[in-house]
Amino acid sequence: MTAEDVTPGMPAAYGVEAHRTLFAEWQARVAHELDLRLPGPETAPGRLHAAQRYSVLGPGKRVRPLLVYATGKALGVPENQLDAAACAIELIHAYSLVHDDLPAMDDDDLRRGRPTCHIQFDEATAILAGDALQVLAFQILARDPAAPADPSQRLKLIEILADASGTAGMAGGQALDLAAEGRKLTVAEVEDMHSRKTGALIRASVMMASHCATIPDATRSCLDLFATKIGLAFQIQDDLLDIEGDPKVLGKAVGADKEHEKPTYPATVGVAAARARLLELHAEALAALAPLGGPAATLAALSDWLVARRS
Repeated sequence: MTAEDVTPGMPAAYGVEAHRTLFAEWQARVAHELDLRLPGPETAPGRLHAAQRYSVLGPGKRVRPLLVYATGKALGVPENQLDAAACAIELIHAYSLVHDDLPAMDDDDLRRGRPTCHIQFDEATAILAGDALQVLAFQILARDPAAPADPSQRLKLIEILADASGTAGMAGGQALDLAAEGRKLTVAEVEDMHSRKTGALIRASVMMASHCATIPDATRSCLDLFATKIGLAFQIQDDLLDIEGDPKVLGKAVGADKEHEKPTYPATVGVAAARARLLELHAEALAALAPLGGPAATLAALSDWLVARRS
């Protein structure tokens, strides 16, 4: 994460710069923890394991693990008790990107400035790599020593991640996205699609961390509202970047949404209205955090970065 990652003039109420070192430490931490949990290419089937590692350990913002660690920090949860949740959510995200890039989905050749998994390996290997990453995520939550020792907590983490990954969440959002190509949707329909496809895993990151702690229901409700707002804001910023972003910074081509006639937020309401909605959601997210006070400052700073990022 560098200074160039943030759009000038965007909100910075809690100072992204002040937290940049901590964010970088968390990014390095989860990369290390993922490396420990992913099978090595020397273990059969080596090509499949190499594809998994290529897809997970390459360049990436690690947004969802950052949300796990930042939420845990707000609640006083030690980092080592968050590693399993951080790894699991990133594995689900990585699997979704591998499958999204396939010819039957978005048909992308580049991801984070590198060939996508099916280009680097082959289509069949990419499908299997995504499948195996999904399974590994739940395996970690079920039996990893870093997951909560309380079985009821582990079960809750599995439930949250499963709900966010299935037809009510990410997979359902992708289905709605594919079905909507070439069609004009209402604002409500676009928000529902975005809340599932992207927002569900964003929310799961925060809520999984919240269930690694024992907290009042009111605190968890505040975090839930924050995560819901920032999840939708994150996808609107993605939509805007596909129009205005720099391919060199993004690590992929821009304009794909327009080419595929996708009903994105800017395509539905216009760029200016989309940006206004983004800022509105960000303000609502920060307001939801306000009752948590100072301990949530890092989470608020992360929210600033998510809506101001350029990649």
